[in-house]
Amino acid sequence: MKKNIAIIMGGYSSEYQISLKSGNVVYNNLDKEKYNAYCIHIFKNKWVYVDDNDTEFPIDKNDFSVLVNEAKITFDCVFNAIHGSPGEDGFMQSYFELIGIPQTSCNAYQAALTFNKRDCLSVLKPYGILTAESYYLNLGDTINEDEIIAKVGLPCFVKANKAGSSFGISKVHKKEALQAAIDDSFKEDDEIIIESFLDGTEVSVGVITYKGKTKVLPITEIVSENDFFDYEAKYLGKSQEITPARITKIQEDKVNSLAKKVYDVLKMKGFSRSEFIFKDGEPHLLEVNTVPGLTNESILPQQAAEAGITMSELFESAIEEALK
Repeated sequence: MKKNIAIIMGGYSSEYQISLKSGNVVYNNLDKEKYNAYCIHIFKNKWVYVDDNDTEFPIDKNDFSVLVNEAKITFDCVFNAIHGSPGEDGFMQSYFELIGIPQTSCNAYQAALTFNKRDCLSVLKPYGILTAESYYLNLGDTINEDEIIAKVGLPCFVKANKAGSSFGISKVHKKEALQAAIDDSFKEDDEIIIESFLDGTEVSVGVITYKGKTKVLPITEIVSENDFFDYEAKYLGKSQEITPARITKIQEDKVNSLAKKVYDVLKMKGFSRSEFIFKDGEPHLLEVNTVPGLTNESILPQQAAEAGITMSELFESAIEEALK
């Protein structure tokens, strides 16, 4: 019997377009001899199955089923391709756990924790994982610019705490620009993290559960033409992503074992991608993504290809792990 796989995509955040791309890449790469794959769009105003003719069929949220030409379809597994809320912050994970459908990403607690940059870094700090110097602001807090700069220095990064794809992030070079950057981040989230600028090589490390084992993928070096790896750099070709990264064997061993440690300490499963910057030869963790981009341009698929894993193998393994 072929298994029914729901590929969820879209979401409620600024990243929904990238998620739709990722979801379609998964759909196009799944072996249709093995699986019946369904593209499910998840938006605030509708959850629908979209067939190959773009006809929409509403999802019954009671059991995540869909009625197509009077036949009820239920799903054996959900492939999560939603970047941002509600796919990367724990909501969908909780929902599927409650109704008893396996899904390919990490569990709800891990999703919620890693989606909150501040909380995630705080949890990992006692395990000896280095991070940038940081300052936290919540909406409504008094903003003391001198205090912020004294703590993190200039230049610094102002980031929305819970947003992805570099939405709500700015690099600030002088004090006069700080307030505007803070205002920009508050458009995406009511919590902000301001971090010191780490001047060094930035790398992205994919860690996945593959065929039953934790596997660290080849490392990607991020070289941005823009001032930092922002939205343009990520999606509009304004960066070079070099896999494998041009780093020393010692650096590679350090960041590999650190990325694996983060994955294991947090009890992750499914796909993950952690971002690090080397400062004085030591990798400092920036953040952990639990639903990394899966488009043809995305970093994780590039890394898998370098490891000799095809897109189909990558996605199939995620489904088989979830079904165990």
